[in-house]
Amino acid sequence: MPLKVGIIGASGYTGAELIRLAAGHPEIEIGYVTANQYQGARVDELYPHLTGISDLVYDAYDLEVAGSKADVFFLALPHGKAMEVAPGLLDAGHKVIDLSGDFRLDDAGVYEAWYKREHTNPELIGRAVYGLPELYEEEIKSANFISNPGCYPTGVLLALAPLISEKLISTDGIVINSLSGASGAGRDPKPGTHFCKIDGSLTAYKVGGVHQHTPEIEQYMSDIAGKAITVSFTPHLMPVSRGILTTAYADMADFVDLDRLIALYKSFYKDKPFVLILPSGQYPQTKNVAGSNYCHIGIALDVRTGKVIIISAIDNLVKGASGQAIQNMNLMVGLPQDMGLRHAGLMP
Repeated sequence: MPLKVGIIGASGYTGAELIRLAAGHPEIEIGYVTANQYQGARVDELYPHLTGISDLVYDAYDLEVAGSKADVFFLALPHGKAMEVAPGLLDAGHKVIDLSGDFRLDDAGVYEAWYKREHTNPELIGRAVYGLPELYEEEIKSANFISNPGCYPTGVLLALAPLISEKLISTDGIVINSLSGASGAGRDPKPGTHFCKIDGSLTAYKVGGVHQHTPEIEQYMSDIAGKAITVSFTPHLMPVSRGILTTAYADMADFVDLDRLIALYKSFYKDKPFVLILPSGQYPQTKNVAGSNYCHIGIALDVRTGKVIIISAIDNLVKGASGQAIQNMNLMVGLPQDMGLRHAGLMP
C-alpha cells in the first residue's frame, strides 16, 4: 500500500510543490491537504499547472480528521503557525516534517529574537532533527520529527561543510552573499516583490546580519566545526521566479590546490545523490537546477588573496524546501532517499 501523506498549509508555493512532487512519487498517496482560506476549493483551481495531476480539495485543518487520512505530515505553514500544529500530530504518533523555521534553532530565546515572535511550544525545541540529509542522514532515518532547513542555509551549508569539516579554512571572516528568486518571499503579494518592483533590478535586503536565516547558518556551521562560528550573510533578491545562487568567501588555513579541493568535495559528497561538484572552471547557474532537487557546486581559488570561493545553486522551492522535505520523508520511512526526486533541471 502507498504511504499516505498529508500536507498542512498546501496553498502556498511550498505546498503546491509538495503536491507536484508527491503526485509523481511511486510510493506516496496524498490523503489530506489543508488551506483554511481556500476550504472547499480544488487544488487545480488555485494552481492550474496541476490540472490532470491533482483533483484534491482543500480542507480546513482538523487534527482528528487529519489522523484518519494520513500517517506522515508535511507542515507547509508560515513561521509561527507550525508550532501550533506540530504538538498534536506528534502526540498522536504521526511523523512530522516541518518546513517552517519554528524548530530549526536550539534556543527559544534566539528564535524569539530573530523571528520577532513568542515561541509557544519551547518544550519541542531541540526535539526535531535538522533535515539536511547530506550531513544528518543517520539521525533523520530514526526520527519522527524533522525540521526542514531554510532555503538559504541549505545552499550555504552544502557549499561550506567540506571545508569546515576538514579545517581547511579560517572560521573567522567568512562572507556569504546569496541571491534568491522572488518565490522565496511566498505567495502572498508584497510591495517589495511585485513585478514592477523587481523586474530588471537586483537589490540587497535585510543587510547587516539581520536576516532570520543567519542564526541557523551559524548554528549548524558551529555544529560542523565543533566551535562557535559567526558569519557575514547578505541576501539579495533577483528578478526570477526560483533559484538561489550563493557565493561564499573564506581564507584558506593551509594552501590546497584546486584539483585537491575538487577531489575533497567529491569525496565528501560521495553517495549523496543530489550534490554535484562541477569541474574546474565551471560554475553553477540557477537555471540548471530549476525544478530539481539538485545542488550544483563550483570551486575557485584566489591565490593572490589566499581565499577560496565556493558557489552553489539550488532551486529554493525544491532542494531549498519541498524536494528536500520529500528526501527527508524517504529516509524516515526507509525508502531510497532519491525516490521520486530524480528530475533534471529545466535548462534551457
